[in-house]
Amino acid sequence: MVAKHKRAIHVAGLVDFDEAKLLIDCGVKFLGLPFALDHHKEDLTVDAAAAIVSKVAKQANFFLITFLTKAHDIRRLCDVLSVQMVQLHGPTDPNQIQLVKQEAPELKVIKSLIVRYDNADPLLDDVQCFGSSVDAFITDTFDPETGASGATGKVHDWTTSRRLVESTDRPVILAGGPNATNVRQAIYTVQPAGVDMHTGIEGQDGRKSPDLTKRFVEEAEAGFADIGPKPG
Repeated sequence: MVAKHKRAIHVAGLVDFDEAKLLIDCGVKFLGLPFALDHHKEDLTVDAAAAIVSKVAKQANFFLITFLTKAHDIRRLCDVLSVQMVQLHGPTDPNQIQLVKQEAPELKVIKSLIVRYDNADPLLDDVQCFGSSVDAFITDTFDPETGASGATGKVHDWTTSRRLVESTDRPVILAGGPNATNVRQAIYTVQPAGVDMHTGIEGQDGRKSPDLTKRFVEEAEAGFADIGPKPG
């Protein structure tokens, strides 16, 4: 989970154990496991993901990324994976999040805020609605061509994410199109508590590229150094 005073780098999507080790060796400490998705296929099986977590749990913080909406289903999958964090990308009912927190208070919940071209005000309303129930937010990009909400590789209007950061005392993580060439500017513009990357560091084979990953981590860390530690 993004700490209150420390900014973090999240990478989503693992295809196998070797990729997890690559990311950890490159300095990534938060690794996301996408399951029960909308428009994207899963990268590996739940059993394979759980095996990776069991091998390197002491070296990184793993979290579930999912479109599940029911508290029981969310908690069950987190238990199977042995993770203590979950990103919720579905049309989540605040009551279900509260139920998750009541029954699994150790589970950190991150709620997605999907940025479209014209929905800044509704997202600000969502921040107020979910602020007391979640531990953090993550902004991501809607792709009108595919209907995908996240993992699109597309950049949204960063000024919208900046407004969301300024509207809440919860950490806000920036996703949606950051890469090695733009992440430093993205961090400067948005002032997020962390950045989240998925497709932008993948090579043509669909695997995470060592060179792209190292460059992204270096640029993100430089961006965070530019804006300093998270206040509060």
